[in-house]
Amino acid sequence: MTAAAPAGGPAGGPAAAPAGGPTVGVLLGGRSSEHEISCVSAGAIAGALRTTGCEIRLIGIDRTGHWRILDDLPEGGPGVLPQVAEGAGRPVDPCTALTGIDVVFPVLHGPWGEDGSVQGLLETLGIAYVGSGVAASAVGMDKGLMKDVLTATGIPTGAYRVVTPRAWREDRAAVLGSIAELAGPVFVKPARAGSSVGIVQVADPALVPEAISAAMAHDPRVIVEEAVRGREIEIGVLEGADGQLRVSVPGEIVVRAGFAFYDYAAKYLADGAELLVPMAGLADAQASGVLTRIESLARAAFEAIGCEGLARVDMFLTDDDTVLLNELNTMPGFTPISMYPRLFEASGVDYPSLVNALIAHALRRPTGLR
Repeated sequence: MTAAAPAGGPAGGPAAAPAGGPTVGVLLGGRSSEHEISCVSAGAIAGALRTTGCEIRLIGIDRTGHWRILDDLPEGGPGVLPQVAEGAGRPVDPCTALTGIDVVFPVLHGPWGEDGSVQGLLETLGIAYVGSGVAASAVGMDKGLMKDVLTATGIPTGAYRVVTPRAWREDRAAVLGSIAELAGPVFVKPARAGSSVGIVQVADPALVPEAISAAMAHDPRVIVEEAVRGREIEIGVLEGADGQLRVSVPGEIVVRAGFAFYDYAAKYLADGAELLVPMAGLADAQASGVLTRIESLARAAFEAIGCEGLARVDMFLTDDDTVLLNELNTMPGFTPISMYPRLFEASGVDYPSLVNALIAHALRRPTGLR
């Protein structure tokens, strides 16, 4: 397989934007359980790019991991989200698919895309891309590793335990004993999944082993988190081409009656939550200093993980105004009604401008060590 020629500048420097606009490879689909969400996000991004004079190449990855050049975006139907069909488009190897691309927007959510694997390929080929690099993407994807890093840097999070396949296999009693130290109820999650896939809320300790086994069907690494009672707050971070960080206004997720928490069904299959952008009581939060703490924590978490370009930072605000960081998403959902674009829309950055800002940052940033 012949590698594509590096598209970055000399010695790994920034890629120069072509005079007629860059050729943008929109990478969508993937092997993870968030395949369909990626396709929805990619459709919106491609639509925004078409208004800017960019040349767009749609590169789909089907569920088996095969790459395909697509003539059109995948379509869904009533109650069915779009996906890259195995027979869609023209099958190609990754290097051929990326030849001639100036910058890639890897709209991939979950493992085999958001976890540093695709970022490593793009770094090897010297192709500019949107978003965090290999290390930050990998850390951000693994909720346990991410919380280890955040805790080590003094950023407050809720209590948690990581369950590895070896520990679960060799000393299950010790694992369950450690989890029993958490105040119930707990959330049992695949460590490297997103969109709330595979998450179970458990109030009865006797049901924890079953929940762990179910989570391991999605990922052999599992995280068990102590439930935090408080408001769910999300805030966006955007890095400009000049390297300066901008934080959005914070938003709030209010789960509707009938849903135990903000799970996959509430997010994508039913009207299960209200997204308040900006958050309720923003003026009071500003007056009390809570807003400053939320913004500072978002910036600190972005830097602690080593994020680049963008991130959505999810937090809890407890009744006593304590702010706890829940997680970062290095490639958040990106439809116009997704939380990250809505946060910046409310902050004065419309959807096309947001997409353009990310492309500009990617073209400005060199590949390689930085």
